[in-house]
Amino acid sequence: MANNNQNGKMSREEAGRLGGEATAKNHDKEFYQEIGEKGGEATAKSHGKDFYQEIGEKGGEATSKNHGKEFYQEIGRKGGEARGNSDQSDSDGKMSREEAGRKGGEARARQRKNN
Repeated sequence: MANNNQNGKMSREEAGRLGGEATAKNHDKEFYQEIGEKGGEATAKSHGKDFYQEIGEKGGEATSKNHGKEFYQEIGRKGGEARGNSDQSDSDGKMSREEAGRKGGEARARQRKNN
């Protein structure tokens, strides 16, 4: 049911919501992937490295405010397990992805504790 303003017209908010619902009914996952890809490409053309570093930092800060040490340990463990089968003990002395994830999670937990 449309919310009408004082003039009997649909509000901009309501029109937008209804338009979004109609679009969702008429398009599939691939449609949204395609427009997302186009948006990402356009953003990449108009922004440099600093832009992405800044939004990455903001996202990391927001995530760290919402999650504790256990979250980082868990995602590090899961990532290590997922990569573990294709990354069995490198013979060239490099650190495994699992070990890197664990160490990264520990370092992040220490950083949060000190702040």
